[in-house]
Amino acid sequence: MTTTHTLDVPGARLHYEVRGSGPLLLVMGAPMDAGAFAPLADALASTFTVVTHDPRGISGSTLDDPGQDSTPELRADDVAALLDALGAGTADVFGSSGGAVTGLALVARHPGRVGTLIAHEPPVMELLPDAAEQRAATEDIIETFHREGQPAAWMKFMANAGFDQPSDQCSGDGDGQAEAAPAPPVFEPSPRDIANGVRFFAHELRGTAAHVPDIAALKTATTRTVVGIGAASGGLVTYRTSMALAERLAVRPVEFPGDHGGFLGQPLEFAEVVRRVLKG
Repeated sequence: MTTTHTLDVPGARLHYEVRGSGPLLLVMGAPMDAGAFAPLADALASTFTVVTHDPRGISGSTLDDPGQDSTPELRADDVAALLDALGAGTADVFGSSGGAVTGLALVARHPGRVGTLIAHEPPVMELLPDAAEQRAATEDIIETFHREGQPAAWMKFMANAGFDQPSDQCSGDGDGQAEAAPAPPVFEPSPRDIANGVRFFAHELRGTAAHVPDIAALKTATTRTVVGIGAASGGLVTYRTSMALAERLAVRPVEFPGDHGGFLGQPLEFAEVVRRVLKG
């Protein structure tokens, strides 16, 4: 059974969900909301009390000031408040993508609150040797959003991330004749998807991509930080950022099923790796 709750935090009201029983495990993303992690949370609920939430400004988590920018530090403070509301001194945390960046900020800003952090493919661009180029690419994506709208911005975002893009190229048949490649399925975003996309490009992407992990704080923390990388993520920029973080922390990365969103396509297999990591 899943129960839903709300929590007032400075400047926002957070939506969060609780399911399962056992040790407390927070599962989070950014900008991905609680719903995106439901299959993984369901798969983990037989072992853990799993808490998911919508980051501030996303889906059911509303803001007092809709123009407020979201940063990993602000989101980390929200998660600490969530732990307080749950009556938990500490918890384990699985964070993916921007949620992994939130987790890194949480460990640095709130020492002792996280037992194990699994940081799955955090886009910590500032750790890359081409950080200046990545910074420029982020600004170009944001400018594209304001100038041309979400579809164009998502195209640039996905291309920079390293994902294959739809192509209108033709393919040849057995007789050497060219034929049109099948059109990719059309994704029709819901009003909530569109609102979340606006929030991401206008108020969240820059802060997440610009975050510089406090390596010294992470290395001296009581928290065990595990860096996760998708088995199929070799061509993604988050593979490079994850490897850079693992090198800075002097830890061996752990391989998870799939790519950057492996928890979506293979939640059961993904959950087994989470369990194995948390067993230590």
